[in-house]
Amino acid sequence: MSIRTVSSRVVYENPWLSVREDRIEHLDGSGGLYSVVDKPDFAVVMPLQDNGFHLVEQYRYTVGKRSWEFPSGSFPPGVTGTVEEMAAAELAEETGFVAGRMEELGYLHCANGMSGVGAHVFLATDLTGGEPHREATEQDMRQRWFSRAEVEDMVRGGVITDGPTLAAYLMWTLRGVG
Repeated sequence: MSIRTVSSRVVYENPWLSVREDRIEHLDGSGGLYSVVDKPDFAVVMPLQDNGFHLVEQYRYTVGKRSWEFPSGSFPPGVTGTVEEMAAAELAEETGFVAGRMEELGYLHCANGMSGVGAHVFLATDLTGGEPHREATEQDMRQRWFSRAEVEDMVRGGVITDGPTLAAYLMWTLRGVG
């Protein structure tokens, strides 16, 4: 370990995340400070159908614009379950789909320079439609199917900028299944 934690204190907390300030010491004895966002892991679900994907679009307050993404999210505070259950719940909540098959493709860190939060990436296939049950914060969410070529054009054109969506697509592509 090249960094030792000297002290740690929570400076902000709400039901979804906390921010802590860690004073650290490097190997050479010099000090430093890390601000760390602690947040539960989440699931990213790639709903694959007819050689294309169902994406959701919503307004992302933090970047001030709408964003096309794979469905994703975590359990609400107080709810627990397996990562597979979390992925299935997010898929149903945001799209209304139920997957006949849910395959975990991998795990990724989203912003490891400031947070340990990670994403479990799932491929959802054999989809059965239904009505979404979106949270109040998702009331402006839209859903649409895009061909694989359209998704790749959206990536190349800078339309899809969500890091977990891009990383999930890369994981899937590198498996050579498409």
